[in-house]
Amino acid sequence: MPKKILLKARKQVFGEMLGNNASLFQGEGFEFTELREYVYGDDVRKIDWKTTAKLGKPFIKIYNEERELNVVTAVMLGGSSYFGTVRQKSELMAELVALVGFLAVKNSDLYSNLLFADRFYGMSKPNKKHFGVQDAVSKMQNFNMLGKHSDYEVFTDTLYKRLKRKSLLFIISDFVGEVDLALLSKKHDVVALIVRDRFEENPQALGQIRLMDMENERSFEGRVGSSELQGYKQALEANDAKLYADFKRLAVRYTKIYTDEEPYLKLAKLLGGR
Repeated sequence: MPKKILLKARKQVFGEMLGNNASLFQGEGFEFTELREYVYGDDVRKIDWKTTAKLGKPFIKIYNEERELNVVTAVMLGGSSYFGTVRQKSELMAELVALVGFLAVKNSDLYSNLLFADRFYGMSKPNKKHFGVQDAVSKMQNFNMLGKHSDYEVFTDTLYKRLKRKSLLFIISDFVGEVDLALLSKKHDVVALIVRDRFEENPQALGQIRLMDMENERSFEGRVGSSELQGYKQALEANDAKLYADFKRLAVRYTKIYTDEEPYLKLAKLLGGR
């Protein structure tokens, strides 16, 4: 399976849609050069508030792009990623890692991958080689996610402490739970890739059934009908409403990718639309 994912991603990056755009990665790998007055359409995150307050009108910082970016994929691979009606969410996450990794290599940027679930499981050394991408995908495919809960608080704290250099940070997860990206978004250019299965968001009544929680490996037997699902759907909708509001407030770019979709199309649209 890792070989199939890698071959597909490499073909798409180097020979198809993503490969035709050499400037998809335009994160915060920039060097400050000067100030100029704000013009409608400028990135509000680049406003220099101290100068703005002093002069009474908005000014933004102008940057020269540095030659290389530090591109990082950080994957939350808890037990909930061991699910999918078309393919597992973990497989889609691995393909996203391959796509982002090969894009970084193609653009001669430094690339590394960080693996997390209930705790930190390792981070690859930043490099510009194809081997680094292959190694990241292989480690994901060999990772046993069953019985591991997704600890987002420790996840974001680990990222903040370990990523010393300003990075273009892709966080790959199903984002179910309390996720606070406030500190990370101040230090890095954060991109959230939400991986979901459509059945998660629109489940059907299953009647009497035995289920297993993949994060704690506990089984449950009971009735799953329309009344039981209503509370679940309301909780997920509330989770997502807060998530999207936080992304907007923190200027975090994001897209949602389902297990029945081609991820490179969503990725190209998200990155190309900057």
